[in-house]
Order: sequence, then C-alpha cells, then structure tokens
Amino acid sequence: MFETEKVVEIKTCRHCNSSFEITDKDLEFYQKVSPSFWWKKYNIPSPSLCPDCRQQRRLSFRNEKKLYKRRCDATGKEIISIYSPDKPYKVYEQSYWWSDNWNPLDYGRDFDFSKSFFSQFDELMKEIPKIAIFRDKSMENSDYSNYWQYCKNTYLCNNCYNLSNSYYSTSCFPFIHNEETQNIDCEDCNDSSFIYECIDLKESYNCFYSNKLEWCNDCYFCDNLFWCSFCLFSINQKNKKLLFLNNQITKDEFIKVKEKILTDNKYKDEVLSKYELLKDKSPQLYCRNKNFQNVFWDNIINSKNLKNCFFVWSTENSKFLYVSWYFSKNMYDWMNSWWKSELTYETLHMHGNYKSCFIIDIDDSKNCYYDFQCFSCQDCFWCIWLRNKSYCILNKQYTKEEYEVLVPKIIEHMMKTWEWWEFFPSSLSPFGYNETVAQEYFPISRDKALPYLYKWSDYEPPFPKVDKIIPANKLPEDIKDIPDDILNWAIECEITKKPFRIISQELEFYRKHNLPIPKRHPDQRHLDRMALRNPRKLFDRKCDKCWKDIKTTYSPDRKEIVYCEECYNKEVY
Repeated sequence: MFETEKVVEIKTCRHCNSSFEITDKDLEFYQKVSPSFWWKKYNIPSPSLCPDCRQQRRLSFRNEKKLYKRRCDATGKEIISIYSPDKPYKVYEQSYWWSDNWNPLDYGRDFDFSKSFFSQFDELMKEIPKIAIFRDKSMENSDYSNYWQYCKNTYLCNNCYNLSNSYYSTSCFPFIHNEETQNIDCEDCNDSSFIYECIDLKESYNCFYSNKLEWCNDCYFCDNLFWCSFCLFSINQKNKKLLFLNNQITKDEFIKVKEKILTDNKYKDEVLSKYELLKDKSPQLYCRNKNFQNVFWDNIINSKNLKNCFFVWSTENSKFLYVSWYFSKNMYDWMNSWWKSELTYETLHMHGNYKSCFIIDIDDSKNCYYDFQCFSCQDCFWCIWLRNKSYCILNKQYTKEEYEVLVPKIIEHMMKTWEWWEFFPSSLSPFGYNETVAQEYFPISRDKALPYLYKWSDYEPPFPKVDKIIPANKLPEDIKDIPDDILNWAIECEITKKPFRIISQELEFYRKHNLPIPKRHPDQRHLDRMALRNPRKLFDRKCDKCWKDIKTTYSPDRKEIVYCEECYNKEVY
C-alpha cells in the first residue's frame, strides 16, 4: 500500500500551519467514501487540517471522565451525567432515553437553505435530549462509569468491556468475562485480573506498579516482562522467576523485599533509584507490533498495510487510526472502532459501520454522513439519535425518492458555505475542551482554547459534605493505621489540592494487599500514568546498536537506549 503510493500534494494545515502530504492512494480513498446520487459522485476532497489537528478536533467531542450530578429533564430524578447542569441541553436518564416514551423524529425539521448546515445542526443538538451517560444497558451497579459494556460493580472507569469490581481504570478489556477482574488505577490492560497501577498488560495476574507485561503474575515495579513471575524491579526478561533488580533471589527474599517496599517509603525510594539506573542501561524495543506486515507506529497486532496507527488489532489498509479492534479495513481518521467497519472517514467511536463519514457514536449503520448517536440506520444525513431508520435528514423522515433529490441539493449548499467534507467544528461540541480527551493528548490552557473557538467549562460541582478534609501528607503511611472513618473524609491531593474520597471497596483492596492510601486525586493519577506512556507520535531515529533507520515513538533527544527488533531480541532474549 505505502511503497507504491506517490505524494501528489503538500498542504499547509489551516490550524497549526504545519505541512502534511496527500498521496494518490489518499485521493483514491476519499473518492471511494464519497456519496453518489443519480449517477453523480459528490467527491470528498482532501482535508484542510493535518492528521494531528483532525484528531484533536474529533477528541474535543468525547468526554470520558468528567461526571456531574443533575436532574433528568423527563423524570426529575437525580442522575449522574457527562453533561454538567449549566449546559443548555435536555438530558434524560439512561432507561428513559432508551425507552419508547419519546420519539426523536418529533424534533425533525426542514433544511433551511438560507442558513449554514452546522448552525442548523447545532440548533437540533440543543433540542434533542441527550443520554445522561454513554454505556450499555447491561451495566450493573456502575452508575459512575462511562463508555462501558457488560460491566459490574465499577466506579469511575471508562471505555472498558467485561470488567467487574474495578475502579479508576481506562480502556481495560477482559474479553472472557470474569466476575473478579478487579483492575484498579490501570490503563490499557487486557485479559488481566487483580492488577493495580499498571499500564499495557496482557493476560497477567496479581501485578502492581508495572508496565508492558505479558502472561506474568505476581510482579511489582517491573517493565517489559514476558512469561515471568514473582519479580521485583526488573526489566526486559522472558521466562524468568524470582528476580530482584534483574538478579536471582529466593522466594523468602521475594516476600521480605515485597513487604518492605510496600510499607517503607524510604527503602522503596532507594530501590527505585537503583531501578531507574538499571532502566537507563537497558534497551527499549523500538515498537511493540506483532504479526504485522507493512505497518507504521505502535501497538499493532495481526494487521497489515497501516500507516500512522496506534493500538490496532486485526485491521488492514488504513491510516490515522487510534484504537481499532477486529476485522476492520479501508478506513481513515477515526478513534475507537469496534468490529467490522469498512470505508469510514473522520469518525469517533463506532461499531460495525460501512461507508459512513463524519459521524460520532454510530453503530451498525451504512451510508450515513454527519450523524450523531444513531444506531442501525441506513442512508441518513445530519441526524441525531435515531434507531432503525432510513432516508432521514435533520431527523425528518423522507421517502427514498425525496431523500435522493434533496441530499444533493444540501451537499451543493454545503459546498458553497465551505462545510462539505469537514468534520463538525469543535465549537459544536457539547463539552468544554477541558472536559474532553483532547485535553489529555493535546493539552492547552483556557486562554489558548477560546481564540480557536474551543469551548471551555468553568463549572465546578459542589463537593459532597464530609466530616473533614485531610492533606495527603498527613495520612499514615501504613495502611494498618488508616481508620474506617476515612470513608467519611476527603483527602486533599498533594499535587492539585483538589479533594477526593475513598470508597469502601477501594479501602478493602488496599488493606488486603497492604497498600498505602493514594495521595493524589484519581484524575491526577490518570495523568501520571499518561506521562509514563510514549506520545502518539512517530520519530525517525537510528537503532542504538546497529544504526539501522527505525521509526519509533521514542524521540531522538530522549535518554533511552532504543534497539530495532533484531538487536533487541539478541540482547534481551
């Protein structure tokens, strides 16, 4: 795919002024996804924004973590919602929103050719009720979790599947349902159970404070282990057991050191300093791709012909993808796709779609353009929250013949207003920029956001009444000294000074594993884990062993030793 493509144009991003390439294969793709009516194709031209700015714009529509208390506008019941009470939207509790008590077609309207499309879509967005929180109806006892399916007993988790008894975690997927997964303060951990403060684990068990482990168990403060068990402060090991700082130890020594690092902060800091020196001397693998062919970027598995893609499984012939799972192909520019999508462009969170562009939260749909939260629809333009519908425009029902006559006229109108081919502008997002995932990957301040027409949320929810607020540095270090009353207190984050609470299940977990109470707010802990991950950006550099050219997420000015796959395997395994 990429060896044969030719650059046909160098464009300048109208947002950040960086240059980016358009190839002949890109143009072929844009033509494939363009709609046709009456044997005339309405071509989607090449984008005016660079890939990063396009991703930033999409992410400005996705609020995963910010939750608020407000009232359901239909029942008056107090609910948990991703929409703060000061926002100008109707919000329904989940059961009512999915019910037949209201009909989204009642909000349908004619297209007004005297106005821009996006202004009319914004008006419709403000009238149609929103679902309070975006999760599957199968959720159980998980009112404070967002973007979830088939989960039970979770708290402040998001973008997960099949998880249970878990808290403060993001993008964790036990694909085989397990009643006792228990992932706490984790990011991107798959098929793993009883893990704490971990990142990028696969099929691992009972691991703590670790990163990039596969098929491991009982590992603490470790990095890049494969088929290992009972390891402490170790890195780059395969099929090893009972290691401390990469040196062999006995089981009794393992138990003794483990208990000491969990209860003695001074000792833990001393060992961490030695571990950092060990990591500085240990090579890092340039990428973590497996079973791949002709791919560029990182965390790509069972895929081929991908460029600028990250965290992708079983996908092919695509570009600029972030998080894609299983049997998708021929797609550009999207975030969070699940299961068998094809010929999609500029999308955010979708499942099983075909030939659809500029869509947000769309499932099992076909030939849909500029739609928001629609399910099992076909041939719908500019619609919001429809189920099992066809030939609708701005939520108004048309016949097939009426639809195919009117849509081309609207597209021609959008061409005149310079709206056709562009994703929704961030100014239409129902969220403040600082509430969205965009702030995590493209952080900006309030004074930088507003000139670019990003919204900003200044809403501060009232903090629940507590018996007292205790500074984090006043907490006892030993979990045995923590009283039950802490459940009625708030802890002041040592970094942000923002108060947070401990829930009973969480306290039980810390006591069971002899772990200290966290001193940082859950949001800050998430940012701390994000900081441990490489940026979603590719750099050209050379292998530090053989000097072969490589593309990696480790920038050339970083201190790590980075090896190509061949050199890394020789050195480590």
